[in-house]
Amino acid sequence: MARILVVDDDRSIRRTLKDILEFEKYKVDEASDGLDCIVKIKQSKYDVIILDIKMPKMDGMEAIERIQALCPETPVVMISGHGTINTAVEAVKKGAFDFIQKPPDLNRLLITIRNALDKSTLITQKKALQRKVSKVKVQEIIGESKSIKSIIETIERVAPTDARVLVNGPNGTGKELVARWIHEYSNRKDKPIIEVNCAAIPSELIESELFGHEKGSFTSAHKQRLGKFELANDGTLFLDEIGDMSLSAQAKVLRALQENIITRVGGDKVISVNVRVIAATNKDLRKEIAAGRFREDLYHRLAVIIIKVPSLNDRADDIPLLVTHFNEKICAEYGVPTKKVATSAIKTLQTYNWTGNIRELRNVVERLIILSGDEITKKDVEKYVSAHQTAKTSLSTLIDKFDTLEELQRHVEQEFEAVKGVLA
Repeated sequence: MARILVVDDDRSIRRTLKDILEFEKYKVDEASDGLDCIVKIKQSKYDVIILDIKMPKMDGMEAIERIQALCPETPVVMISGHGTINTAVEAVKKGAFDFIQKPPDLNRLLITIRNALDKSTLITQKKALQRKVSKVKVQEIIGESKSIKSIIETIERVAPTDARVLVNGPNGTGKELVARWIHEYSNRKDKPIIEVNCAAIPSELIESELFGHEKGSFTSAHKQRLGKFELANDGTLFLDEIGDMSLSAQAKVLRALQENIITRVGGDKVISVNVRVIAATNKDLRKEIAAGRFREDLYHRLAVIIIKVPSLNDRADDIPLLVTHFNEKICAEYGVPTKKVATSAIKTLQTYNWTGNIRELRNVVERLIILSGDEITKKDVEKYVSAHQTAKTSLSTLIDKFDTLEELQRHVEQEFEAVKGVLA
């Protein structure tokens, strides 16, 4: 239900307008003058404001200037019994959606309100679309450290070719971002980049996901489905967490890379594909090969170019730039001014152990923006981040003491039984 604020010093006019608008299923609040109006819009959000011009304390012309500063996207319909063309022009110049003379024509007023609500809806939809577009756009690679500069140089040299790239690095370091930039700088940038998270897809479904399937090829195959290789044709296929792919799927991927052909699950038709493959993993594939979990021939097909993305701990000098970037981005998403960040707060953040890397730092910056005051201080960092970091470090230290999960579990159970014995 749309909310409307009626601002007029005449109580009878306010009451009449409220009765009419509530009959039209609007929720209506009243304000007796410009000051009362400003107080109410600070407390609540309105979809339309109906504002009289001649009022005590603060008139409509002054009030609309304040409204434009506080909520510039809220449509304001000005009404006045002393209206002239000059008054109407001045009101519109100050941001009014429309100007109506008193006594207002009921039909015109209702049509104006509906048009104003349509404008509000369009603005909301535009904002939502802008947020979606900003997410689709490739983000910058933030950093001036030697390792980041080396990665950017490699991307610029490798991207225009069709060479396959293996991106290696811990979780949260930005491997996907590197893959997107390779695509963005490539000759395939006008074609799609299709992403597949190999760790998130069950092994029995990964082949169908990659190569597609024919109708009836298995129980739930009710219709034909194109795989990611076909969807990425003439573009880029990004295989994230490829170290978690099953051996049977690895064999089919190897064939696709060798011969540039695929066959859908349950089908016998050979389909030609022209796909550039970029793979990423947080695992040491050499160790996976030695353990028999990854095909060596596939590794050599994928690792034509290897880009190693460093952990955040190895590029702590980039933390000030990253904090500034996330601060601006997150505050823009929330629609609030960018927070000031004290130098001491930045230095404190540089001392932490960032096991979650860039992703963890972004979460921490967002937490500080929400919970801190006008400035993010060292005290804020110590209050909202240090306890979490200490607990995480303690857990990491504990885990490092044991070779297997079973040993860790036995240790925890023994500690628990010891505590129960003391309490008894």
